[in-house]
Amino acid sequence: MRPVDHDHAECVDEALLKAAELCARRGARLTDLRRRVLELVWQGHSAVKAYDLLRALGSDGAAKPPTVYRALDFLMAHGLVHRLESLNSYVGCPRPERSHHGQFLICETCGVVRELEAPAIGGAVAEEAAALGFAVQRQTIEARGTCCACQGTPSGPAA
Repeated sequence: MRPVDHDHAECVDEALLKAAELCARRGARLTDLRRRVLELVWQGHSAVKAYDLLRALGSDGAAKPPTVYRALDFLMAHGLVHRLESLNSYVGCPRPERSHHGQFLICETCGVVRELEAPAIGGAVAEEAAALGFAVQRQTIEARGTCCACQGTPSGPAA
């Protein structure tokens, strides 16, 4: 799913820069802990669990489970991360500047997660739900399969 020459450090830097700009525009505080949690979420393109974040933050005493969950809640509220319900894990959002439905491809072989940008999918779910008298308040669609790298096929565009 990623080109061989993918510079992941650039992904992390871009995510942190977007987060700082977005929080500044919104008057929200991107504290050191929130920034560090976001950085850890972006360390790979796989989903990360809250307790893995806690371990990665170390035993300096500042990070406890409620602290990490509060940081994740803040990051989700500002669209900087998404929660993958089926994995009880979190991934960074490459487009936090605009509100959108979460649609994800999850590789069952390597664990890479790729976010889709397909407004028609979210619209179709909302439309069908409305036809049944159901008001969708939150929508996350997760599709599981095998990424092109694990299949041994050429990759698509980088995310």
